[in-house]
Amino acid sequence: MEFASDVAFSESVKRFQRERGSRHAYARLEKQRGGFADAITTEVAAYIAERDSAYLATANAAGQPYVQHRGGPAGFIKILDPRTLAFADFVGNRQYITIGNLAENDQAFLFLMNYAEAQRIKIWGRANVVLDDLPLFEKLSDPSYNARVEQAIVFRVSAWDANCPQHIPRLIHADRVEQEFELLRRRLRYLETTLSDAGIAFSPQEGPGLRPSSD
Repeated sequence: MEFASDVAFSESVKRFQRERGSRHAYARLEKQRGGFADAITTEVAAYIAERDSAYLATANAAGQPYVQHRGGPAGFIKILDPRTLAFADFVGNRQYITIGNLAENDQAFLFLMNYAEAQRIKIWGRANVVLDDLPLFEKLSDPSYNARVEQAIVFRVSAWDANCPQHIPRLIHADRVEQEFELLRRRLRYLETTLSDAGIAFSPQEGPGLRPSSD
């Protein structure tokens, strides 16, 4: 019997799982749930809608791998249906390694990270490049995002899996950090004004203290 997880769990992988004691757990997963899921759920769709960054892995006909970062406004990866994703591919450095690989080997892999919450989703599938579908380009583009769409990549989902959060560094998006700092700055201004109105001098270095008397 074939399972969606076979896209990752080859016979070689299963052999190492058996040798190192993890095969029984994954075999139970296959028996109970058919292995990995092969359609995008509501929860995964919500996760994808928040991402502004992704890693796309491809390989050429000889098997040489390549990983390229792809980014855009949050939600730039669109869900066309439960088994199809697509995103605008913007003009970049014009090396064309990804599209060259896909022209001869359509197997692809998406790696979606959420560093702030220590979450990651892995998606296996097959992808192709679309060059001349203006309605699709319009659906995938965001007029507020300053980048020119060169083509689209359509990704057909074979399987997906959510990894454990171990060893993921907790990194916070710069925009979120700036929002938090702005809130702190507003609170500090309010505190300084309140202390000043109460006749208390405030020094960021020394802290609050009574203002010296003028007489």
